[in-house]
Amino acid sequence: MKHIIPALWYPDGKNRDVTGAAKLIRPGEYIRDIFKAATGTATTARGWVKTRRDSKGVTFIQLSDGSTFADLQIVVETGTIPENILKDVTTGACIAVIGEVVESPAAGQSVELKAREIQVYGAADSTTYPLQKKGHTMEFLRGIAHLRPRSNTFGAVYRVRNAISYAIHKFYQERGFLYLTAPLITTSDAEGAGAMFSVSTLDMMNLPRTSEGQIDYEQDFFGKKAHLTVSGQLEAEIFALAFSNVYTFGPTFRAENSNTPRHLAEFWMIEPEMAFCDLDGNRQLAEEFLKYVIAYVLDNCKADLEFFNKRIDDTVLATLENVAGSDFAHVTYTEAISILEKAVSGGKSFEFPVFWGADLQSEHERYLTEETFKKPVIVTDYPKEIKAFYMRLNDDEKTVRAMDVLAPRIGEIIGGSQREERYDVLLDKIRKQNLPEEHYWWYLELRKYGTAPHAGFGLGLERILMYVTGMKNIRDVIPFPRVPGYADF
Repeated sequence: MKHIIPALWYPDGKNRDVTGAAKLIRPGEYIRDIFKAATGTATTARGWVKTRRDSKGVTFIQLSDGSTFADLQIVVETGTIPENILKDVTTGACIAVIGEVVESPAAGQSVELKAREIQVYGAADSTTYPLQKKGHTMEFLRGIAHLRPRSNTFGAVYRVRNAISYAIHKFYQERGFLYLTAPLITTSDAEGAGAMFSVSTLDMMNLPRTSEGQIDYEQDFFGKKAHLTVSGQLEAEIFALAFSNVYTFGPTFRAENSNTPRHLAEFWMIEPEMAFCDLDGNRQLAEEFLKYVIAYVLDNCKADLEFFNKRIDDTVLATLENVAGSDFAHVTYTEAISILEKAVSGGKSFEFPVFWGADLQSEHERYLTEETFKKPVIVTDYPKEIKAFYMRLNDDEKTVRAMDVLAPRIGEIIGGSQREERYDVLLDKIRKQNLPEEHYWWYLELRKYGTAPHAGFGLGLERILMYVTGMKNIRDVIPFPRVPGYADF
């Protein structure tokens, strides 16, 4: 049995035959398509009313369906639409408008839709509708996360989020990487930091206990203590040592009690992992990846980026164009510390101290990118004490083959490393960090059965969204933020 997917769904205008699938019907067009239509075209626009303005003999309606930054102006001449229908066309209402595309005399738009018929799908009380035509604070909008996607700011954020997500898959698929869905429930801590959410079906009011008085997790669903994952990296390493190049793209979780504008309890991570790859290959791929994603957004989200540049941060476009067109700088951690120490001796003041062995803070990272190099910087070879157990130990036995990609305006945007592929060295690091060896038995076995040099990195989707849009709080670049004390919607 064959079905036809209408040509409307495809930019080339060709119908597709599909077998065994439900027939898809979507009458009308997206508003973004109507803007490209020739005058005189009969069409239907569907969406939500942004504003309504009544003038002598005519009503003007701004309609959005989220497909583009621009609203479509609907022109309703008096007497065309029955008053009992027109009265329900208020801010927030959902409507369909059948009409004709005509040339628009208004500035900033080439065409508008002259209405012949209107259907109201869902009315809205304009006196109580939260999104009025006025400025709203980001904090207020977080409290109406069920409606904020209809605002200009968040419509733009989520279109850019969609474009970045597509570009990420496109980048890796074009290079032959295998897409991997890593598990969300795990018994191992990829970061070794312990800030993980527990997953349990035990009765919290009547916990089973061992003879030593400890919680008896053998009676839990998985028979042992389980958590929400902080990273898909360890599982990606399994697949990289079978498929060479893989990547994960999914949600991860951190139970840090942090209320900063840069932290979420639930966020999305992109984590490529490559066999037969060292630190140099890793940083080269990270640079290519970041440039690719930014170039894609510059090419495909022009109106949204112009809005962010005008309303949120006037350095957005210049910064992105600089990143897309620059060769990234590269320094070792030791060289970076030397640069910062010279800055301090020259009178520069930092809130956090600078010394070899200190973890670089955002202020240090921004100084390197914005004042020293004036472009992204990749810092490598960090002290082993401040990096994760799985990073490959250098010959000096003081540093590991780690890397952080630092970007102007935000600091660290990518973190990664060459992984420790030597069994004895990895086992020694696990033991020295007092990690539960039994949780990593399979991770160690990868080093016993066909080990290979391999490397990878992680990029937080919300972190790059903040960078691309200029948004100041990470809670405003994810549809439903999860932070301490807040899990609404």
